[in-house]
Amino acid sequence: MIKLDQLSLVRQLDLVFKELENELSGLSSGTVFVQIRNNIIGKFGIRHNPLTGRNGVMAPVEDGLNRDQQSSFRAMALESLKHKRHWTHGEISYDFTVRQGLIIVDAVLESNYNMANLMIRYPRTSVSDAVSES
Repeated sequence: MIKLDQLSLVRQLDLVFKELENELSGLSSGTVFVQIRNNIIGKFGIRHNPLTGRNGVMAPVEDGLNRDQQSSFRAMALESLKHKRHWTHGEISYDFTVRQGLIIVDAVLESNYNMANLMIRYPRTSVSDAVSES
């Protein structure tokens, strides 16, 4: 059995998109998110607005992403990982929408750091020296 920590982040993201295929086939816009800890995807999912309306009239439900659009989305998401630099904890959000039959994706990479880890890594004297310099 393969453990999740043995899979590259690219392979993990590929698995996320395979898991979300059915849900994406019913959505034409939203945000796919993946939460990363120690370069392992933990929580992932989709945020979307299921209802939209104007002047008391609900908009008709649009078709979701077709196979080609999902394939393009997946490729763009995997490509975005090339812009992840030197961090192991955070979240990546992919805002997506379909306009005139084309999928548009914006990726937001968010790194997270823990101050407690810095206090362990740097000796107390270097922290107090930095404070006295400011």
